Formats: sequence, C-alpha cells, structure tokens
Amino acid sequence: MSPIADPPKIEDPEAIAAELEGQTAEQAVEWMFETFGESHYIACSFQKTSSVTAHLASRVNPQARFFYLDTDVLFPETYETRDRLAESLGIEFDRFHNLTLEEQAAQHGDELWKSDPDSCCGLRKVEPMRRALSSVDCWLAGVRREDSASRAKTPKFGWDKRFELWKLNPLADWTERDVWNYIHEHDLPYNPLHDQGYPSIGCTHCTKPVGPGGSPRDGRWAGLEKTECGIN
Repeated sequence: MSPIADPPKIEDPEAIAAELEGQTAEQAVEWMFETFGESHYIACSFQKTSSVTAHLASRVNPQARFFYLDTDVLFPETYETRDRLAESLGIEFDRFHNLTLEEQAAQHGDELWKSDPDSCCGLRKVEPMRRALSSVDCWLAGVRREDSASRAKTPKFGWDKRFELWKLNPLADWTERDVWNYIHEHDLPYNPLHDQGYPSIGCTHCTKPVGPGGSPRDGRWAGLEKTECGIN
C-alpha cells in the first residue's frame, strides 16, 4: 500500500448522507472509493451482508481492501465462509487478532465471556478493530436499520466517534429480502448457519439460534441486556 495522503475534507456529512440516501449501495461504494481512495477498509464478519458488501466492493474496485476480526471462537462455518468468499471473489481478508484464549484466561480468568462479556468483546473485538482502523480514513460496515431498534436510525454515512473516522453503511436501507435476493441473484457463498436459525452470527459462546418470530439479534448474548459488541 502506498503512503496515505492527507484525509479528504468532508464539509457537510449530513448533506452527503442525505444524497447517498437516494443512491444505490453500489453508488455509495463508488463514492467511498472516489473520495477516500486507498484509505478505506471494509469490515467482514462473514454473515450474509458480508457476502453482499464483499461482492459489491470487489466488483467496483479490484483493489478494495477487506479485513476481519478473528476472536478464535468464531464458528467453523464462519471460517469456511471466509475461505469460500475469498476463492469465489478472488480477494484476501486481512486478519486482526488480539490475545490468545490462553493468554486471556491467564490475565482475566477462564470464560470471560460469561463473567464479563463487555470486557471480552473489548479485548477480542474492539482492540483489534482499533488497530485495523488506525491508518485509514473511512471504513465500511454491513449494518442495516432493520437489524435492531438501536440501528433503526443508522445513516448511510457519518462520523464514527468510537474509532474517530468516517463510516459508510451502504446497506443501511436494505431489507432482509434485498440481501437474500442479491445473494441468490449473484450466486454468492454465504454462511450456512443462516439456514439453521441464526439470523445474526457472532462467537460460538455468545450466539444462539432464534425461534420463529424472534428479533434478528435475539440470539446474540441471549438472556443479557447486551445487544452490541462495541464496534457498530
């Protein structure tokens, strides 16, 4: 990667978000590349929206840059989806990782995800995320407003205060049907756990299938008030 130029000046992010609201996801991704060039990073969790964003971005820009957070406790199906997407789209996913499970247990006790799930997410997701985003000006996520009440007002573009850079959410206005129609239309690999009752997929210890009529994120940290891992 060549040296990163000075970050672009975004004079009116609300106006840009409003303009992107009327554009397609592909147009939003094109705008990101035109505006930020190489100084972008596309997050992939290898859930269904990652299949869409990886395909969209790689089709628009063969030099698109992708990364994922390896917590060491992702489902086998998630790692398999990573490999299938990489082969199908001809792309690579940069891996970001923090402590090993053994190191975490030695420092914070066994099964931290049970005793303090927020701290566990902080160590295994938030900290490697900070490293991933430390040298770019914009990152792209697959967040959708339909995901949960806390995401209902997600803008397509805005300032991410947590990581102090710009964030693009090109699928913010997509429905569940939109996602699946795109996947099937382009015959994309996707995480098979979605066919087994998992609408939202995280780490093995903190993700359960959801019954009929349940909210898409009911299976994440079930039984706890926690609904987010701290990166979106």
